[in-house]
Amino acid sequence: MATTKTILSKHETDEIDRWLERFPKDKAQSALLAALRAVMHEDHYLSTAKMDAVADYLNLPKIAVYEVASFYSMYELDEKAAAKNTIAVCTNVSCMLNGSDGIVEHIEEKLGIKMGETTADGEFFFKVEEECLAACCGAPMMQLNHVYHENLTNEKVDELLDAVRSKRSLKDKEAS
Repeated sequence: MATTKTILSKHETDEIDRWLERFPKDKAQSALLAALRAVMHEDHYLSTAKMDAVADYLNLPKIAVYEVASFYSMYELDEKAAAKNTIAVCTNVSCMLNGSDGIVEHIEEKLGIKMGETTADGEFFFKVEEECLAACCGAPMMQLNHVYHENLTNEKVDELLDAVRSKRSLKDKEAS
């Protein structure tokens, strides 16, 4: 049977420990959001085993971790989200009024997938609709690997996605 120590990597526990240092010893739950982010960073989604390990590490009930992980859209609970890159387009009112629907259509056409799907090469996961990413002044906007990009146009989206692909291609060439 795997233990918390074998499920969480040293990098993950070090990151969680850095966050735990910021809070009183009896307030470990305050580090939960950051702990889940640290754990998701490695696999790109939160498996039940990883969430259970976080609960054990923080000495929290498992349900407390599940509640947080399922409430916030920044956490992925499905293995199909384990693509190398994640795209989230805000489709709330400000973004919608400024053209997010067209941005969504453009990304779907460019990548050949719909929201909630991963490209065949595992390069991109296009998250289901984001209700709000809190960047209304820069609408339309999206997150690419959790980095905000505002005032989007189809051309800007192409530049961003192509840059991610070319970085991956360059890394692959350097590795061979």
